[in-house]
Amino acid sequence: AGIINFCANNYLGLSSHPEVIRAAVEALEKFGAGLSSVRFICGTQSIYQDLEEKIARFHQREDAILYASCFDANAGIFEALLTPEDAVLSDELNHASIIDGIRLCKANKYRYKHMDMQDLEAKLKEAQKHRLRLVATDGAFSMDGDIAPLREICQLAQKYDALVFIDECHATGFLGPNGRGTDELLGVMDKVTIINSTLGKALGGAAGGYTTGPKPLIDLLRQRSRPYLFSNSLPPAVVGCASKALDLLMESNAIAQSMAAKTQRFRSKMTAAGFTISGKDHPICPVMLGDARLASVMAEDMLNRGIYVIGFSYPVVPKGKARIRVQISAVHSDEDIDRCVEAFTEVGRKHGAL
Repeated sequence: AGIINFCANNYLGLSSHPEVIRAAVEALEKFGAGLSSVRFICGTQSIYQDLEEKIARFHQREDAILYASCFDANAGIFEALLTPEDAVLSDELNHASIIDGIRLCKANKYRYKHMDMQDLEAKLKEAQKHRLRLVATDGAFSMDGDIAPLREICQLAQKYDALVFIDECHATGFLGPNGRGTDELLGVMDKVTIINSTLGKALGGAAGGYTTGPKPLIDLLRQRSRPYLFSNSLPPAVVGCASKALDLLMESNAIAQSMAAKTQRFRSKMTAAGFTISGKDHPICPVMLGDARLASVMAEDMLNRGIYVIGFSYPVVPKGKARIRVQISAVHSDEDIDRCVEAFTEVGRKHGAL
């Protein structure tokens, strides 16, 4: 009782929104617990097609395809799209699912230094000998709370005739004026070719992922993407709540816009208290501590003060980069945020972190 969750991916608070819950119940009652099938047999019904159309409209893309998770979406795209004649250029700190997806394909693989545009350009020059070049990056990096320099990436992609792929799991729903993500935030929606994202964070918080982009690409994935072809359809309740979450976002940008002030409040107050917060202007706020044991014991003491956070250490993050990753949500009040900062200050002083 009285514990405030500051480590969930529930950025917009929609996983407990009454309309989202009601939509899930209605879908459950109408379509049952599940369709007991993959999509291409008898696992496609109107709610799936409606949600895919809604995702494409939200991102202002031509089409979309649903997966059981964004991990599956990332596992299914590179192998289907790229051949041994092609090249993929990946940020060194990309999410594990992007790394695993790239491992599955037979394209020539280049890894560039984290958000280092000089290194990316050098790799693009080297990759000119290949038929097709795809630059793959997280839009927002989940461990550090930093945002990919998409304007510069898109400029380089245009210069060297490459496509751009972004994983928007930690951006969809709350970055940009209407919550459409990193490409909207940075004004390059017309220059990013492929977006993969999740329904399991800001968009209802349950499960599911998707790819959205050009219709010929989506048609190709429906024929060749193995996680799509060989995984059961999402539970109808999940589809129902994600669909309602998108409705709420497209009706009003008020929830998405509320995030910026809350994020700034936490970051500025923590910095003023003496903590180092990684990233910039993102609700992922990693409190950098360095020592794994310190991160663990501070998280335990935070829980004793009614604040639920988790310490991250190797192998989830590099050695010597242990942290407590705080995540701000639209449902956190100013009082909740101030209470969290106060608890961090008390615990930090107790353990010598300040």
